[in-house]
Amino acid sequence: MMSIKRITEFFSNPKRTLAFFIFSNLVLFVVSLLVFQPSIARAQEGFTPEIGMGLMAAAVAVAGSGIGAGIAVYGAASAGAAAIAERPGIATWIIILAGLGEGIAIYGLIISIMILGTL
Repeated sequence: MMSIKRITEFFSNPKRTLAFFIFSNLVLFVVSLLVFQPSIARAQEGFTPEIGMGLMAAAVAVAGSGIGAGIAVYGAASAGAAAIAERPGIATWIIILAGLGEGIAIYGLIISIMILGTL
């Protein structure tokens, strides 16, 4: 059985960590293709361009809001780390600001669900 120390040592190398996650995602992708292939073939029978555009709009809404939220949290976290180093009492405010940045991703998800609900 692997201990926490061995797992931490394994993931301490960035190249090994990246290779592990790419490989595991590739394995999950191949397994999902094998499992869901019959249902994908059946689903394509009623597929229209309008449904395709709706799916693309939902994907753009989630992707755009995810990127925006990542930029917002990055800015809040980097500035928050510097601020906490000077005044440790403001850690709660930094967490609140990072949570506001994550709200952007939630809004994109809600818009995506609304788009998918109209299809």
